[in-house]
Amino acid sequence: MQVAELSAAPLPELADVLPPWPGQTVILASGEVFLRRTPTTAPDTEPALYVHGLGGAATNWTDLAALLAGRVSGQAVDLPGFGQSPPPPRRDYSIRARVRTVVELIERGGAPVHLLGNSLGGLVSLIVAATRPELLRTLTLISPAVPGRRLPARSDPTLPLLLVPGLHRIAERRLMRMSPQERAQQVIELCFADPSRIPAQRLAEATEEVARRQELPWVHDALTGSLRGLVAYYLRAGPQGPWRLARSIDVPTLVIWGTEDRLVSVSLAPRLAKAITGSRLLVLPGIGHTAQLEDPRTTARAVLALLDASARTTTR
Repeated sequence: MQVAELSAAPLPELADVLPPWPGQTVILASGEVFLRRTPTTAPDTEPALYVHGLGGAATNWTDLAALLAGRVSGQAVDLPGFGQSPPPPRRDYSIRARVRTVVELIERGGAPVHLLGNSLGGLVSLIVAATRPELLRTLTLISPAVPGRRLPARSDPTLPLLLVPGLHRIAERRLMRMSPQERAQQVIELCFADPSRIPAQRLAEATEEVARRQELPWVHDALTGSLRGLVAYYLRAGPQGPWRLARSIDVPTLVIWGTEDRLVSVSLAPRLAKAITGSRLLVLPGIGHTAQLEDPRTTARAVLALLDASARTTTR
């Protein structure tokens, strides 16, 4: 493990609030997914794939993808059941199904990618890196959902209720009683250390997305099923659990964590970085669970430094 470097390369100045990148539905053997594409701003860029977390969407990567557009051709997926993707076949929200989706997307592109994952998407990306290393150029994990001994003290009290048969309906009704703006604000307060950093337009976009998803018949199944799939993986993985898999990762890796993460404890950051041979660790003071949203510029500089180091190693 080493402390992550930050690239000094100039970054583009972004508009105050970028709109979501355009996308389209892609048909895979594991089901349909909506895939957003970031236009590149330079020739000879390499492919990158962004994977969001539980309850998130491809739009979680809008700013970071723009900052990296001079180096990578970005694609951000809405995992089945989230964003604009329909639920998966047979309502299979297991971690292994998520891994199959990501592997299919990479194989479909025909070239190894720079893989970036946050939270649930970080766990999925970790598994892909450990089991299919030939598909990756580099790996970036932002607060990946690896299991710890206990939940952070300020975690969401609603989430555990979704795991209990019977009680999950109570939790779902509680969520439905909230207005879209209240629910969007709750999610932002959970994921950000400082919710005041969210521009008003971003809050409006999040509110519109909550309102849209509340009309979908599978909205609660997707959240509950994904959370249960995550916990089931923790309990059943055995020798293929994430901590053992992490020790087998052999691709250049960057681990990013915010000190104020309310969902996955930052105390796991050094442990994970030590488990992954040669990885880089960046701990961001005063940042929460979604560093790519709350501090995209520092996150981009760390990713660019990883890409630079990987390129130097490849050309030797």
